[in-house]
Amino acid sequence: MSESQTSKDGWVWPGVDRAFDLSGRVALVTGGSRGLGRAMVRGFALAGADVVIASRKLEACEEAAAEVRSVGRESLAYACHVADWEALDGLVDAVYERFGRLDVLVNNAGMSPLAPSSLETSEALYDKVFGVNLKGPFRLTALVGSRMAAAEGGSVINVSSTASIRPTPDTAPYAAAKAGLNAITVAYAHEFGPKVRVNCIMAGPFHTDVSRAWSRTEGFTKYARAAFALGRAGDPDEVVGAALYFGSDASRFTSGAILRIDGGTP
Repeated sequence: MSESQTSKDGWVWPGVDRAFDLSGRVALVTGGSRGLGRAMVRGFALAGADVVIASRKLEACEEAAAEVRSVGRESLAYACHVADWEALDGLVDAVYERFGRLDVLVNNAGMSPLAPSSLETSEALYDKVFGVNLKGPFRLTALVGSRMAAAEGGSVINVSSTASIRPTPDTAPYAAAKAGLNAITVAYAHEFGPKVRVNCIMAGPFHTDVSRAWSRTEGFTKYARAAFALGRAGDPDEVVGAALYFGSDASRFTSGAILRIDGGTP
């Protein structure tokens, strides 16, 4: 059903193509040069959006931006460390200077180093993990959400982790930061609503360049087959459907939601 249809009682469904269409919109994806972020960048571009790719390495951002341009969309590559509070002002200003608007923000940049133990976790490691996974999204959403609310509105998508609800000792700092991201998803949904929707993808195990050290091992594969409902880890493009839903008009009555995309992990 791709064309608008009207039921006998007057209810109008815009059609699948139009509901998920991002034509004329601008999306910003942090950590967009690889992994889940790169997959979402591709998905947004193919849905019609112009895309801004931000990460610490400009060259990697440029490669992703070239891919966006290859499908006929505009793109901006921007080097930025999301844990740098003041640098985020420059990122947001650059987006609005180039495109004049921002419709979708994806707080995807993250890092998940294992902690040796709570006692051996250094202050530097703790601050680094919280800086990227929580402080950056907190500040960037504040900057973008306030501009969206003052304009035509928009959508913010946070990328959390199932570690936030199933922490282990060696993931404690990371899990705590992602649990904080879950919390500010709901808080910002209320602060910037009704014009801005804020939702969260709670990601489970995915095969990315960061996880390949363990996600392709025989031990993990055996465990996943036995324990996961779908018997495996996900491929990055399998997060795109959720991102398109949250970023488009298909989710126009969804805000403050936290959606698990984890293959049915226990």
